[in-house]
Amino acid sequence: MYRVMKRRQLAAAPSIILLEVEAPAVAKKVEPGQFVIVRMDEKSERIPLTVTDFNREKGTITIVIQDVGYSSAMINEMQEGSYFQDFVGPLGVPSEIENYGTVVCIGGGLGVAPVYPIARALKEAGNKVISVIGAKNADILILEEEMSAISDEVVVTTDDGSKGVKGFVTNGLDSILQKGIKVDAVWAIGPVVMMKSVANFTRPLGLKTIVSMNPIMVDGTGMCGACRISVGGETKFACVDGPEFDGHLVDFDLAMKRLAFYRDEEERAKIGKNCDCGKGGAQ
Repeated sequence: MYRVMKRRQLAAAPSIILLEVEAPAVAKKVEPGQFVIVRMDEKSERIPLTVTDFNREKGTITIVIQDVGYSSAMINEMQEGSYFQDFVGPLGVPSEIENYGTVVCIGGGLGVAPVYPIARALKEAGNKVISVIGAKNADILILEEEMSAISDEVVVTTDDGSKGVKGFVTNGLDSILQKGIKVDAVWAIGPVVMMKSVANFTRPLGLKTIVSMNPIMVDGTGMCGACRISVGGETKFACVDGPEFDGHLVDFDLAMKRLAFYRDEEERAKIGKNCDCGKGGAQ
């Protein structure tokens, strides 16, 4: 059993919750970019979530989850002192952390949570870290203070202009490049359409771009094949080959078609009403 040590509501949105969970075996081995699969009790769905933070000394893992279905809503109601039945990990391949020079770490929506430990590790490796964090509006912008603490500069974007630059994270990236700053690598994590937009923006610039894919995932060990994606014309499994891939090689259109099938309300009704298994929960 894995105890919830800390619970915090993020931003003004009650549907986004941060949980710090006691999982010493996972905390001992986890690295930035990896994920866990959690199950609240024996009747719950297995939900993949990218690790937001970890503390090896305390033996804790921090995750962020949004209420998007029955099981995630149940997890969001968990209080300090409650327990997860299962907390499996670390899974996936860690981020390739090295000193690139100047890097831009982009988080859109809940993607700010998984990009945080990557940005911190890149900073510790000697990089200049410029972060771009975006949301639809200021009420659901998360972890701004935490990102500011580990970044040399933070650019905030909101779709409606309620905070920071009005527009998308690509507008934030463009504002950085317009200053004449030489960027050596970009990490972009968020909704698939956002990562596609970033990759399309950076491709003609020849700017190295890493994305974190969050497709349908069942077992997390490569056995089921549900998380397959196409990268450079080859089939890859996000759970064991990723979740990070070269954004310029990912077939985003195929990935979005697969996600749309499971997220369509009529199709979801066929596989189980309010199911969370198609939410791409690795963020």
